[in-house]
Amino acid sequence: MNRRQFLTTSAALGGTTLALRPALGAQPPPKAASTPPAAPLPRPIAPSSSGAIDIGTRAQLFVEPFVVAASERIAFTVHPARKHPLNPLLKPDRPWEGWRINIYGTVLFDEEARMFKMWYVGNTSEAFPDFATHYAVSQDGVSWEKPLVGTAIAAAGSARHNAVLAHCQIASVFKDRAEPDPARRYKMVAIDHRPKPTGGPHALVSPDGLNWTRISTQNLFRSNDVATVFYDWDRKLYVALPKFSNPVRGVVRRCFALTTSADLLTWPDPRLFLVPDRRDDAGSLSRIEAVRPMLDVPDDPALMRTEFYGVATYQAESCLVAFPWVFTINANAKYPLNRNRNHEGPCDIQIAATRDLETWDRTFRTPVVPLGKLGEWDSGFLTSASHAIRYGDEVRLYYGGGNYTHGNPIIYDEYEGTERGTKYSAGIGLATWPLDRFVSADGGPEGGTLTTVPLHFSGNRLELNVNAAKGRARVELLDAAGKGLPGFGLSDPVTADSLRATVAWKGQTAVGALRGKPVSLRFTLQDAELFSFAFRT
Repeated sequence: MNRRQFLTTSAALGGTTLALRPALGAQPPPKAASTPPAAPLPRPIAPSSSGAIDIGTRAQLFVEPFVVAASERIAFTVHPARKHPLNPLLKPDRPWEGWRINIYGTVLFDEEARMFKMWYVGNTSEAFPDFATHYAVSQDGVSWEKPLVGTAIAAAGSARHNAVLAHCQIASVFKDRAEPDPARRYKMVAIDHRPKPTGGPHALVSPDGLNWTRISTQNLFRSNDVATVFYDWDRKLYVALPKFSNPVRGVVRRCFALTTSADLLTWPDPRLFLVPDRRDDAGSLSRIEAVRPMLDVPDDPALMRTEFYGVATYQAESCLVAFPWVFTINANAKYPLNRNRNHEGPCDIQIAATRDLETWDRTFRTPVVPLGKLGEWDSGFLTSASHAIRYGDEVRLYYGGGNYTHGNPIIYDEYEGTERGTKYSAGIGLATWPLDRFVSADGGPEGGTLTTVPLHFSGNRLELNVNAAKGRARVELLDAAGKGLPGFGLSDPVTADSLRATVAWKGQTAVGALRGKPVSLRFTLQDAELFSFAFRT
C-alpha cells in the first residue's frame, strides 16, 4: 500500500500530546538536548537496595500486574472510556477539509494560553490535493473553533483557511517552554507523504505552532506510513513509535517499533515491540462478527488476522499506558483495482502497559474505546491522538471515528459515487476516564484479597483510588515475609467512591515510620473496585 493510498484509506488517526498532571504540580516541558540517548534506558521504577520495588510516591495502577504477588477471589476488570455525548466534536465543515477529517495529529493543553490546541488532518480537496495539517482551538476541549490562521500556506481557491502545514501530517507537536530560542518554542515530528527522498518522518520547529520550518535534512528513522512521537518525562527522551511491516506466522503484518532520541534529530534504528500474537488472532472472528453488516467482502479464513494500525500513549505515574489500534482483517478488499488489493475490516482501541519500554504487558484484549453501534458515526474504524492527556482529574483521549470499514469502496480513487460526506464521513470525538480508572481489582460480595510484592515507599500516608460506595476496602501492611506489622493490621474500612481516599488505622494515617523498609500490602475488598494505590507525602 503506497503512502497516498494509505492516507486516503485512514479513517481518523492520531497524534501526540504532553500529559498534564495538575494535581501533582505542573510537569517540566521537554528540554533541548544535544547529547545522545543514555543506554540503558533509566527506569522510573526500580529495585531498591534491599530488592524490594521502590515506588516512591507514585500511584500503582493495575493495567499491568507488576506489583501483584497473589490474589484470591479478585477479578480484574477493564473499564472502557466514556464517549462524550456531543461526539463527534469536530466535523468536516470547511470546503478545504475534504469530505472527512482525522485526528492524525495532536491535542495539547497550553497552560500559558489556558487553551486546548489541536493539529488534525483533512482529506484531499481542491484546495489541498496533497493533504494538509489543520489547526483548531478550544477553551474547554469540547467546543472547538477553526481559526483562519493558515494564510501562509497556499491553497487553491481558498485565500483564508486553517491549514498550517502542507504535504505533512501525523503531526506530533510539543510546546517547549524551556527552549531559549523563541523561534523553536514549538517542535514537531510529522510524516511527509511525498515520495522519497522527501517522504518520511521529519522534525520541524515553530514560534507559534502555526508557521513551521523543517530542521531535519533526512528521514529521522525508518517507518512505514504512521509514526507517533511523545516526550518521556521520566527518561528525558523523545520516544517514537513507527509502524513496520514484519512477517508474523507466515504473513506480513502491520507492527510497531520503538526508538528514542535526546535531541529530536538523532535516532537509533527502531526495534519491534508490538507484534500480533496468537491471542490476537484468536479474537479476530468475534471482532469481525460485530461489524458483519458493514463489511464489503465475505470472510477469507486464510487471510483473517489481527494487525496494529497505530498506537497511542499516556504517561501514568508508575507506567506508560499504551492504546494499540487493533485492526482486524477478514479478507482482501475489492479495491483498488489498479494494484494489489487492500484489506477489509474494522479497527478499535485496546490497552497495554510498560515500565521500561522493553517489556510490554497486554493482559487485557478487549476494547477500551469500543466501536459505536452499527450506523453511528464511529461504528467502523477508530484511531486516536497518539497521546492521552490528563486534565484535572480526567484522562482525555481524543479519537477519530468513521462509519465505514477499511475496505469500503468510498476510500479509493476508483469510487465515483455521491455518498462521500453524506452517507459516509469521519470526525473527531472525545473519550474520557476518571483519573487512572482504566482497570480495577474487584472483590465481590463474599470479599477477596490482593497482596503486593515487597515495596519501598517514600510517602507518609496511604491513598487509594477506589470505589467502595456499596462495600468496603481494608488494608494490612506486612513485612517481606508476609507477616503483619504491629499497628498496621486490618485498617479502618474505606466506604467511599474516591480518587484519593486516605487509609487510617484506628484513626491514625501516618505510615512514615515504615519508609525505607520492605512492605507488602494486603487489600481486602468487599463489593469494592480498587484502581490504584500510592503513598503520598
